[in-house]
Amino acid sequence: MREQLRRSQKGFTLIELMIVVAIIGIIAAIAVPGLLRARMAGNEASAIGSLRALNSAQSTYAASCGSGFYAPTLVNLSTPPTVGGGDGFIGTDLSTDPSVKSSYTITLTAGAAAVGAPASCNGVAAGTVVSTYFASAAPTAGGGVRFFGTNQGGTIYVSTAAVAVTQNGAPAGANPIQ
Repeated sequence: MREQLRRSQKGFTLIELMIVVAIIGIIAAIAVPGLLRARMAGNEASAIGSLRALNSAQSTYAASCGSGFYAPTLVNLSTPPTVGGGDGFIGTDLSTDPSVKSSYTITLTAGAAAVGAPASCNGVAAGTVVSTYFASAAPTAGGGVRFFGTNQGGTIYVSTAAVAVTQNGAPAGANPIQ
């Protein structure tokens, strides 16, 4: 009778369960670094996309609202025109100075004020618009390892150290993204 009871009991032994847990642990140890690298690459791609959007918004602002000049802040760039309404020139995800998006801090640094420039269509006071700008994307903790920057020229630069503010040309130690 006892032999029948032992044979009819179904289930896993402790050893079998430990082997399964060990296999799952090994698979997780192999997969986690790859997932972290993929997340970091996604954050960097988002930062590059944000800088491209900022360049595009500044070009549109200069052509349609700023009389050929640029918005001095992200807040000004996100403000819609006062006449005719509509949306701002950049999305709400980049509407604060600075903005944090996908583990990157996006900052807009204004260049020299455009002397004699009229007020813009969205309420930026006369003489407040700028003739140059610089935007940077710096990683927050765990967000990425590369820094990005761009200016009114539209080229996005990359570096392993913080990208220096420069209103013209390439920042020192930075390379253009291909």
